Amino acid sequence: MKVEILGVGCPKCKKTEALIEETIRKLGIDAEIVHVTDLNEIIDRGVMMTPAVFIDGQKKIEGKVPTEAEIRKWFEKGESR
Repeated sequence: MKVEILGVGCPKCKKTEALIEETIRKLGIDAEIVHVTDLNEIIDRGVMMTPAVFIDGQKKIEGKVPTEAEIRKWFEKGESR
């Protein structure tokens, strides 16, 4: 599983990354976390507001820091497929 956090490194982006890391650790999920900071790539992926989170290429959230509950739902849905 690949988790991408798109953002240029603002405090909200860093908080999003920390929340995702903590949540996947709690859930015992093996995931690769990548922080995408290249503005051109962010724009090319259709992101207008950061932070944005993609899981396996699918956008989950854009423009706000997710809650732990939101993050848990993303991974629960991913496991049930």
